[in-house]
Amino acid sequence: MELQQLKEQMCDVCQKTWQLGWVAANDGNLSARLEDGTFLCTPTGISKSFITPDKLLRINAKGEVLEGAEGLRPSSEIKMHLRCYEKRPDVGSVLHAHPPGATGFAVAHKAMDMYNMIEDVAVIGSVPLTPYGTPSTPEVPDAIEPYLEEHDVMLLENHGALAVGSDVITAFYRMESLELWAKITINAVILGGSIDISRENIQKLIDLRGFYRVTGRHPGYKKFENGLR
Repeated sequence: MELQQLKEQMCDVCQKTWQLGWVAANDGNLSARLEDGTFLCTPTGISKSFITPDKLLRINAKGEVLEGAEGLRPSSEIKMHLRCYEKRPDVGSVLHAHPPGATGFAVAHKAMDMYNMIEDVAVIGSVPLTPYGTPSTPEVPDAIEPYLEEHDVMLLENHGALAVGSDVITAFYRMESLELWAKITINAVILGGSIDISRENIQKLIDLRGFYRVTGRHPGYKKFENGLR
């Protein structure tokens, strides 16, 4: 994908995250890996609804700005993005946002470890709750690192959600799926309870990932293997 096209795609995703109510004010951040090993990222202090291609920054693996409009700088949370890229060579984009349903789970200190929705079982699997980390410090990337090996989507305790993907659209789709799944589960609980799919059918869904060419990592059904059901 050409650089300008990627920038426009990132701006489109930023606009969508704001329109969907996943961010407010200057919340959230988005980044993408470039072929030369550098990265594009959103600047701090600007609403995602106002992001335009000229406001995106190009940074190196240390978070240093290589190209960008004067006065703009990356979010302090770029450390979290860079840790994802460092530990996962397959990751091409990282999206952090505060979708209300999923963030509700994070604030309630509840992992989304249910296996109740067909699509989410196959694509995402269970979503862990990562330990609390103080923003702008290494605590946040350190908190998520143990989960990166098996998870493409995570809840950040008292903070929000993180999704990684092979490209910008895949990362966005995973965040979108996470939020819808959270809302459906909340509704199910209100209606009397969320009921998991059987272990046998969960494995069938996981096995379909290859058929549907789903990229990324999956935790399997460790909830069941650990005897928690």
